[in-house]
Amino acid sequence: MIELENVTRRYGAKVAVDNLSLKIGEGELFAFLGPNGAGKTTTIKMLTGLLRPNSGAVRIGGVDAGVDPCQANRLTGYVPDQPFLYDKLTGREFLAFIAEMYGLEQDKTAQAIADQIENFELHAFVDHLAESYSHGMKQRLVFAAALIHRPKVLIVDEPMVGLDPRSMRLVKDLLRREAEQGATVFMSTHTLSVAEEIADRIGVFQLGKVRFLGTVQELRSQLARDDNSLEQLFLELTSHEGDAVSTAQPE
Repeated sequence: MIELENVTRRYGAKVAVDNLSLKIGEGELFAFLGPNGAGKTTTIKMLTGLLRPNSGAVRIGGVDAGVDPCQANRLTGYVPDQPFLYDKLTGREFLAFIAEMYGLEQDKTAQAIADQIENFELHAFVDHLAESYSHGMKQRLVFAAALIHRPKVLIVDEPMVGLDPRSMRLVKDLLRREAEQGATVFMSTHTLSVAEEIADRIGVFQLGKVRFLGTVQELRSQLARDDNSLEQLFLELTSHEGDAVSTAQPE
């Protein structure tokens, strides 16, 4: 569902993403990891159509995001690291606005909104103005908006920032459920314990290149560390520069 083929993105002389090739299959929850400056944000911006690569192709569900970004966006839900809402809209009005933007049929919009209110436990505040929301409330509403049109691909950037433990549990369960129901989930996060808990596969990115692709257990085997946490493995892998590691990827 997600394919990046020999993707490079530069900012002037700086190479932010260097010849990245990556395939993420239907129903996979993929965690994209890396230190600050690794190129994760640039990659997400290319996946969501906010940036175009200087070379290579980005495909969402077989649609080239550079050629037909509107169609690629219809297949995608996006949760940014900083939630943005319209302060003078209620949560319900915001969800209705997003549903209309995605072209959801009017007779389906009310049920879609009701479903997301239930999924994210928004009942207590969904009819209040967004300007009164806490960060956690905003994050939950943004998640609901990203899923309102039932996208085949969900891209989330630092989903746990600012969430209380109950909201974190809700989001983790939601991401796993979306993957189990067939959606492709691409999650960028610094919260390594969350990646270790819920991801099917991880990618470790450093200096614009892939350092590792595979499962946490495969990373343990590569580093000969049978019982280390992902945090310990990540710190060891990224503590020095090295050649990119390629592993078999699902078609």
